[in-house]
Amino acid sequence: MPLRVAFFGTPGFAVPTLEHLVHSQHQVVAVVTQPDRPRGRGQQVSDGPVKSLAVSLGIPVFQPARLAQDQFGSDFASIGADIGVVAAYGKILPDWLLALPRLGLINVHASLLPKYRGASPVHRAVIAGDAETGVTIMRVVKALDAGAMLAATSVPIGLDDTTTIVEQVLAIRGAELLIDTLDRIEAGTATETPQDESLVTYAPKLTKAEGAMDWSMPASAIHNLIRGLWPWPHAFGYIDHIRYILHRSRLSAARSAGAPGTIIAASPIDGVHVVCGDGRAIELVDVQLEGKRVMNARELLASRALAVGSRFTSP
Repeated sequence: MPLRVAFFGTPGFAVPTLEHLVHSQHQVVAVVTQPDRPRGRGQQVSDGPVKSLAVSLGIPVFQPARLAQDQFGSDFASIGADIGVVAAYGKILPDWLLALPRLGLINVHASLLPKYRGASPVHRAVIAGDAETGVTIMRVVKALDAGAMLAATSVPIGLDDTTTIVEQVLAIRGAELLIDTLDRIEAGTATETPQDESLVTYAPKLTKAEGAMDWSMPASAIHNLIRGLWPWPHAFGYIDHIRYILHRSRLSAARSAGAPGTIIAASPIDGVHVVCGDGRAIELVDVQLEGKRVMNARELLASRALAVGSRFTSP
C-alpha cells in the first residue's frame, strides 16, 4: 500500500527528492519548508526552491517559524502521514515531531555516514580532497545524524569538481535511493544498520573566515579549498589590500622556489599561476575583484589587475 509522505526540505538539493516522490507510487501529503527569506542581490523576499515546486504541484505547504507543538503540531497531525522524509530541511526536529508519523522519519544525508555528520558534508569532503563521497538514507533520531542507516551509495569526486557539481550528482542519486528505500519500508524488507561510533567525523557549518587563503599550504590543499568553498563563502586573498575572490582554479605543472602567494606566470595563453607553500603552483581560472564581475585570466590581464611578481597575502 503506498505510503503517505510528509516531506521536509528547503534548498535546491532537496528538489530532486521531492520530484522523485511525486512521481513514485507514494503520496506526498504535505511539504514542510523554511519560511520565505530575502534572496539574491536585491534581497527580495521570495519562495525557496522546494516551496516553489510544492506550490506548482498543489501540495499543501507548512512554513513554521518554530517547530512548536501548537497550531503547527495540530495541523501536521491532521495530515495523517505514515512517514516523514527529510532532505536538507535546515532545522533540528523535536522529539514530538519524530514520534508522530507511525513509521518515523528518514533523512537523505549527503555523505557516507558515519563520516561527515553535520551541516556541510559535501563542502568538507571536497575541501579534504576526498576521492569519493556518497548519500546515506538514515533514521532521524534526536542526536545529530546519528540514526541507523537503511541504504547508502557512493559517488566519485573529480579532481576539479566543485561543491555544486558534487551536490547536483548527490541530489539525484539520493532521490533515487530514497524511493528504493521507501519501497522496501512499505514492503517490510528494509533493514537498519547502526553507525560505527568509532568512525564518526563531523562537518560543521561553514564560516566566511574559512575563505581566507593561507598560501603556505600545499597547492593541492589550496585548490581543494577554492573548489570546496564554491559557491559560498568563497576563498579569497589580497594583493595591495585589494580583495580577490577565487572562484575556480586547477593544479599547475609549474614550480618555483619563490615566496608562497607570488604570481610566477601570467599570460592570456598560459593563464595566471601562483606558487604555493610546497613549491607547486595553482592556476587561477576565474577571479573576481571585490564589487566587480567574475573574470577569466585573459580579462584579468587585460585589466592589468594581476602581474608576474605580485604577491597574494593573507588578511
